Amino acid sequence: MNLETTYLGLKLKNPLVPSASPLSRDLDTAKRLEDAGASALVMYSLFEEDVLAEEEQLTGLMDFQDLGHGEADTYLPLHPDYKTGLDEYLEQLQALKAGLEIPVIASLNGATESGWVEHGKELEQAGADALELNVYSLPTVEDSAEVVEGRYINILRQLKSHVQIPVTVKLSPYFTSLGYFVRQLETAGADGVVLFNRFYQPEMNLDTLDVEPQLHLSQPYESLLRMHWIARLYDKVDLSLAATGGIHSAQQVLKMLLAGASVAHVCAVLLQRGPEVIEEILQDMTQWMEEKEYESVNQLMGSACQVNAIDPEAWDRMNYIKTLRS
Repeated sequence: MNLETTYLGLKLKNPLVPSASPLSRDLDTAKRLEDAGASALVMYSLFEEDVLAEEEQLTGLMDFQDLGHGEADTYLPLHPDYKTGLDEYLEQLQALKAGLEIPVIASLNGATESGWVEHGKELEQAGADALELNVYSLPTVEDSAEVVEGRYINILRQLKSHVQIPVTVKLSPYFTSLGYFVRQLETAGADGVVLFNRFYQPEMNLDTLDVEPQLHLSQPYESLLRMHWIARLYDKVDLSLAATGGIHSAQQVLKMLLAGASVAHVCAVLLQRGPEVIEEILQDMTQWMEEKEYESVNQLMGSACQVNAIDPEAWDRMNYIKTLRS
């Protein structure tokens, strides 16, 4: 049974890729993921806000420590072991590259057009095999769809003009015309897209009226939206499609591959059951493929997408109508 696939030009031994999570912060845990069968690893995210805050704090310290005391300009020198969050991220990337045999994909998470070119170049130099660009911002009432999409396009173009490694863009499902936008990203140089980013909605405390962060891990039903859009995009764009969100078992992985995904990202199930669940998922996938007489992942990939579906309209409005009528 051949489980090999190609993602962002990278040859992977199978389609299971742990997505950005705290699991990549520890090399021993990352090795457990690899030993269980993970074919690549997406690092935890480097957040733009954290990098900018540290830079501002450091600049303020250096600029204002000698106010009123000219001789104090070297009174608070940086400790030789002082490390910023960016330094630590680069060191962890290098450690993962040295300790693992599978590809390591760095994750950049931001909202503005500043800084990402330099960070991308540093991550490439540190050994990243690819970059996952996660642009997460909430549009204001003044932002048109063109402005929002243009922000992604500009960041991507700037990044692609300065790095040689593949870049994939992690998207939310909330675009006016998702298919058209994905084609724009492809034209701008994207090597792939990841569908879809999960938004962690804030909660309100009725006693204090404070807005509080709240974390809910994904559920399998969320995978349906990913499967739907991958099936509609496959064979209409020439870039790698990755599914993320709600993928907890071989059943969801297989559906994503049949729809046209190159890889399936897993996260919540790893946090809940540990890295070793990857081995179980791969075994269940292999068993199903043998029963259905598939010889390889490439053979089944996209075989049930909209273009190849028995009833192509089932992926569009007709499904909506039939569901409501039932």
